[in-house]
Amino acid sequence: MAHNYQRPEVQDIADFVGDSLELARKATQLEVKVIVLCAVHFMAENAAILNPSRTVLLAESSAGCPMADMIDADELREWKKKYPKAAVVCYVNTTAEVKAESDICCTSANAVKVVEDVPNDEILFIPDRNLGHFVATKTKKKIILYPGYCVTHARLTAKHVLAAKEAHPDAKVVVHPECTAEVIALADAVLSTSQMARYIKESPAKKFLIGTEEGIIHRLKKENPGKTFYVVSRAMVCPNMKKTTLEKLATTMETRRNVIVVPEDIRLRAKRALDRMLEIA
Repeated sequence: MAHNYQRPEVQDIADFVGDSLELARKATQLEVKVIVLCAVHFMAENAAILNPSRTVLLAESSAGCPMADMIDADELREWKKKYPKAAVVCYVNTTAEVKAESDICCTSANAVKVVEDVPNDEILFIPDRNLGHFVATKTKKKIILYPGYCVTHARLTAKHVLAAKEAHPDAKVVVHPECTAEVIALADAVLSTSQMARYIKESPAKKFLIGTEEGIIHRLKKENPGKTFYVVSRAMVCPNMKKTTLEKLATTMETRRNVIVVPEDIRLRAKRALDRMLEIA
């Protein structure tokens, strides 16, 4: 399975390509002995949490997520003490230990739906402050933001978007909710990568400015040969997503290296948070 941000050649040989929610869902539907994730560490952990009877491999062991590293279980426990009435809504871009301390997980595709479904009026949203701020504009609930962020999406500025719109005035601007509020304010649509794919396929527009990691452009071009795509900024490259190569994937499959193991007590608590998300989704 490969994430939408992977290299084009990795996406092309994958059995399934999708976003975090789609990968998590697919991991529960596979009747196989081994799952190999072409993605980053927390996504492979998700598959391992949901599939204890299967072997889960991460194609490249050093592929991590800076946002996920911005919070650990100890920090989350301290925040929970500060806000005892708040439900913890945990973005899937987190470690298994953090998920285990959370009430429910969410992805960029379903964050608003998850927050609305939680009975609490106060929500501690971790760790992405930008996604959390976007959710806060869509709900009347009190959203407490943890100060984490996606390093790649943080590189995209309003200045970049304005320059791209000037160069391509007839293009629709589609950005990811991990972008800053200033960037989101300039967009025609704010969507997860899987939502982008559906939106663009159904849109009558022919040109699109894409404000997310550039790997998604490959999928969009394949699925929409009659449409034109521009990445808003050339800085939109996640170095961790690009660590996976065909050579590294082949070695991992041949040697069965990079096995993802989640301790059972943590797995069970993290699975509860993921299961709650999947039930809502």
